[in-house]
Amino acid sequence: MSITSSSHETGAGQVDIGEAALQLEMAAHEARVAATCLALGDVDDAHTHAILARAAADGAQNLLQVALAGGSAATPSR
Repeated sequence: MSITSSSHETGAGQVDIGEAALQLEMAAHEARVAATCLALGDVDDAHTHAILARAAADGAQNLLQVALAGGSAATPSR
């Protein structure tokens, strides 16, 4: 089993949980942007950023689920 990201290569059978962390940071950012858009009355942009937040959170959840299901977790050095 091998899960890698476009920018974080890991060894065979490893899941890059650093990528999951980045996805969670992206989700939080997009959620903040969506809230700001709502405060400014821009419902269309708020909707777009809410979708982006959900996609990023789903990506993180998928990576973590694979890691918990038996993929070895690789933590990148930052």
